[in-house]
Amino acid sequence: MFNKVLVAFTFTALSWNTFADANKDLSNIIDQHWQNAEKEKVFFRTDPDGWKPNAKLAEFTPQAIARREAYNNQVLERLSKVDTQTLSKEQLMNYRLFKYERETEAQSHQYQDKYFPINFLSGWHTYFAEAPANMAFLTSEDYDNFLISLADYPRFNQENINLMKAGLTAGYVHHCESFKDYHQTISAHIVKTPKDSALFEPFTRFPKTFNQQQKSTYSAQAKELITSAVVNAYQNFYDFFVNDYMPNCRKEPGIASAKGGADYYAYTANYYTTTDATPKQIHDLGLSEVKRIRVEMQAIIDQVGFNGSYAEFLQFLATDPQFYAADRQDVLEKTAFITMKMYGKLPTFFGHLPRNTFTIKGSASRGAFYMPPPDSRTPGTYFLTSEPSQQPLYNLEALSLHEAVPGHHLQNAIAMELDVPEFRRTLSHSAFGEGWGLYSERLGKEAGFYQDPYSDYGRLGYEMWRAVRLVVDTGIHAFGWSRQQAIDYLAQHTALTQKSVENQIDRYISWPGQALSYKMGEIKIRELRTKAEKQLGAKFDIRSFHDTVIGQGSLPMAVLEDVINDWILVQKTK
Repeated sequence: MFNKVLVAFTFTALSWNTFADANKDLSNIIDQHWQNAEKEKVFFRTDPDGWKPNAKLAEFTPQAIARREAYNNQVLERLSKVDTQTLSKEQLMNYRLFKYERETEAQSHQYQDKYFPINFLSGWHTYFAEAPANMAFLTSEDYDNFLISLADYPRFNQENINLMKAGLTAGYVHHCESFKDYHQTISAHIVKTPKDSALFEPFTRFPKTFNQQQKSTYSAQAKELITSAVVNAYQNFYDFFVNDYMPNCRKEPGIASAKGGADYYAYTANYYTTTDATPKQIHDLGLSEVKRIRVEMQAIIDQVGFNGSYAEFLQFLATDPQFYAADRQDVLEKTAFITMKMYGKLPTFFGHLPRNTFTIKGSASRGAFYMPPPDSRTPGTYFLTSEPSQQPLYNLEALSLHEAVPGHHLQNAIAMELDVPEFRRTLSHSAFGEGWGLYSERLGKEAGFYQDPYSDYGRLGYEMWRAVRLVVDTGIHAFGWSRQQAIDYLAQHTALTQKSVENQIDRYISWPGQALSYKMGEIKIRELRTKAEKQLGAKFDIRSFHDTVIGQGSLPMAVLEDVINDWILVQKTK
C-alpha cells in the first residue's frame, strides 16, 4: 500500500513539474524575445502609426536583417520543443499567437517587404517627422533620447535608402504614376530654418519644471542637429528618389508584373487578411458585396425622394452646401459631439471600458486615421481632415465611430491594458483592427446613430468603399487591371472626389493586400455574431460578445473564431 501511494505521489509530482516547466519555458522564450525586440527596436506586426523614435534608431543593414531572421528561427526551434499538452489555458493562447507571429515573420523574410519601406501614404521619413507631435516630452530623459534620435537619423535614413537601392537591383520598385508627386513628402522637411521643421515641435512646449538654461540648451542642440544632420539626410533621400529611383520606376501598376510578384501578392493577401482566401475568392466576394450594398443605397435615394441618376445623386452630395460644415472648428466640434455621444452609449454594448482617452486633431496631410498612444502618459489621437470641403458631414458619424469609439481607440486602449505578455498589447492584425473599425460603423445603427438618411447613406458609402477595395486591389495586383480601370470602378461606386479616388487607387497600388483587410475582417466578425445569436438565442449577451471579441487583443481571424466558439459553449452552460 505504501509503495502504491509513493508511486502515485511521484507520478503526480513529475506531472506537475512538467506542467510548470512548460509554462515557465514558454514565458522565458516570450520574455527574451521581447527583450531582443526592444534591443533591436523592431516590433513585428505593430501599428506603424504607433512608432515613436526613442534614442538610437533601428538598424536596417543586410547584417541586421539577417541577425533578426536568425534569431526568429532560433525562437521557432525553441517553441517546437515546448510541450503544449501541459500548458495552461492562458499560456496556450500565448503560445498559439506567438508561434503564429514567428512563423509569419519567418515567411516575411522570404518575400520582398524590405524593398518597400515607403508607400503612397507614408514612409520612414514621414513617420519620423510626424511622431514627435504625438509624444510625451515630460522629462530631461525624453529630450535626451530624442536628441539621440535626431543625431542618428542620417544613418537610419541611409540604411532605408540602401534597401530601396537593393529593390532597384531586384526589380522591386513602385509604380511610376502613383509616385510622381511623392518627392513632395520629402521636400516638405527640407527647411531653411530649424524652427520650421516638424521635428522642432517638442522644443516649443517644454515642461514647466524646466528652467531657462535647460530650455536654451535643448533648443540650441535641436537646431544644430536639425540643420547639420536631419535636413541634409532629407536632402539625400530627395536626391536619390528624384535622380535614381523614379527614372527606374515600375511601368505596370500590379505587383504581379514584377518577378515573383504573383506569389508576393498571395503572401500579402494572407498577411493582411489572416485568412487563406485566394485573390479570386476575395475578388468574387467583393463583387457580391458591392451588389448588395448598392441595393441598400438605392433604397435611401428613393427614401429621400431624389429625382435623378445615381451619378447625379453623388454629384448632389458632393456640391450641396447642407453637407458641409461652416469652418474647421465646426468640423472638430461636430466630431467631438459624435464621439462623446457614443461614449455615453458604450456601457450598453460593452461590459469593460478602458482607462485611457483620446484627443481629436485636424490633419491636412493624410485624411482620417487613429494614432495609438506610445504609453499611458499620452492619449490616443483621432486625426481627421478638418477642411470643410474635404470632410462631408454625412460621413462624419461613420468615420468617428470607426476611428475613435467604439472603433480603433476602444480596441487599442483595451489591448494596451490587458494583463498579457507585452507583445500582445501592441500586436496589430490589420483584418482584426480594420474589421472591428468597420463593424463599429454598423454598430452605430444599433446605438441610435444615422437618424438622418443622408448620414446612413454615408455609412453605406463607407461600406461600399471597403467592398470596392476587394475588387480593385485584387483586380490591380492579380488580374492585370490598369490604374485607370481601377480609378473608374472606384469613382463609379463611391461619392469620393476625383482626387480622393486617384489617391486611394495609388495607395492600393503601393500597398498590395492591405486594403483587403477591412471588409474581410468585418465580414468574419459579423459572421461570428450571427452564429452566436442563432445558437444562443435569449442567452446572447451583446456586452459579453463584444468584450470577448476585443478582450484578447488583436487576433488572426482563425484564432478569433476559436475564441468565439469557446465563448458560445460556455454561454450555453449558463
